[in-house]
Amino acid sequence: MSKIRVALIEDHDLTRVGIRTALQQRSEIEFVGEAANGTEGLDLLETSSPDVGIVDIGLPDIDGIELTRRFKEAQAASEEADTKILVLTLQDNEEAVLAAFAAGADSYCMKNISFDKLLEAIQVTHEGNGWIDPAIARVVMKQARTTSAGADAAVVKTVTISAAEPEYSQLIEAYPLTERELEVLQLIVEGCSNAAIAEKLYITVGTVKTHVRNILNKLCADDRTQAAVRALRSGLIG
Repeated sequence: MSKIRVALIEDHDLTRVGIRTALQQRSEIEFVGEAANGTEGLDLLETSSPDVGIVDIGLPDIDGIELTRRFKEAQAASEEADTKILVLTLQDNEEAVLAAFAAGADSYCMKNISFDKLLEAIQVTHEGNGWIDPAIARVVMKQARTTSAGADAAVVKTVTISAAEPEYSQLIEAYPLTERELEVLQLIVEGCSNAAIAEKLYITVGTVKTHVRNILNKLCADDRTQAAVRALRSGLIG
């Protein structure tokens, strides 16, 4: 299996060194570089084209949100390798969360996350699925409600919700989730990767993938992030 190429952009020295050291000790990760400010970070992302870039919001000179926006725009224009951006921050307020997703962030983690959870977030993000820290999941859910009422869909590009509340109830009644699917969905909301779900539920990764596919179909969701938001919004997951 190919390694996940990861770049880290973080201005706090101890945090940066700690994350870099932990990542370098993982056989499934290839650490491609680090930067301590936005200008150097943007150059690092553009030159190294990592699979996942971990970006702190509170960077000097260019903050993480602006860095993400510039990089995503440049990447879209060049049509080059699809680098995913995982925002790492202490901020869990609504403005910061929505600004990060509006800028093009693929995932959002709190800095007080355990390293094992951060590794799961990296893996899920690399797989092409958004990872939302449980601490801010309800912020996204609140925005999802606003979106369905006519808010700018671009603000929550990764969690766009199209169905109204009654449609969710009808959807769930017509295609009820099994007890096992609900267990898998709960772990998806918590940000677990397929491997982590398999380990927690004592099932194979292949079985997890089957459950995830069924969940997405039943919730008419395009990806895991959207499924998580719909689960929270509909009351399937508290």
